[in-house]
Amino acid sequence: MKQPCVYIMSNRRDGALYVGVTSNLVQRVWQHRSGEASGFTRRYGLHRLVWFESCEEMTSAIEREKQLKAGPRRRKVALIEQTNPEWRDLFDDIVG
Repeated sequence: MKQPCVYIMSNRRDGALYVGVTSNLVQRVWQHRSGEASGFTRRYGLHRLVWFESCEEMTSAIEREKQLKAGPRRRKVALIEQTNPEWRDLFDDIVG
């Protein structure tokens, strides 16, 4: 099932952050966790899904991703801590 999402990956609490967009969150997070996703997430070991937001359309997900990437780090941290103050990995929540 395709569901546009914006998501944030991290390696630890207050660690490096990666903002991405996808139409298949489970598959994309698995790619990050398994090292199939090249680049920044592999280099910094960003295996934890710490935040995500579903969108109605891919165009709105892309706009939200751009908004988050352009904003300061403190806004991303605030988003994470609103719903996930322990910065736990949410992957099991979306799989199970």
